[in-house]
Amino acid sequence: MNPFDMLKDLGNMKEQLQKAQEQLAQISVSGSAGGNMVTVTLNGKFEITSIVLDPICVDNRDVPMLQDLIKAAHHDALSKLQEQMKSQLGPMVAGLNIPGLG
Repeated sequence: MNPFDMLKDLGNMKEQLQKAQEQLAQISVSGSAGGNMVTVTLNGKFEITSIVLDPICVDNRDVPMLQDLIKAAHHDALSKLQEQMKSQLGPMVAGLNIPGLG
């Protein structure tokens, strides 16, 4: 393959990755558990941006249940984020091995 063609392809890939990063910055999803007693919101960088707890689930006698609800809400949000990323970025990142989008 011609080295100049390879450089051109790298330039195109760089542009695509920049567009993907810009789109990721705009993504925000929420996942919930326990009938919406716990809601976790993630951004496109897989960072937790908020956790909302219904006061009814805050019982100091049952902390393990609350911990389980938070983990379940986080898992729900991660699943939704991965699906949204696949649908929005799928064609752009096709062929790239990006963790979490497999």
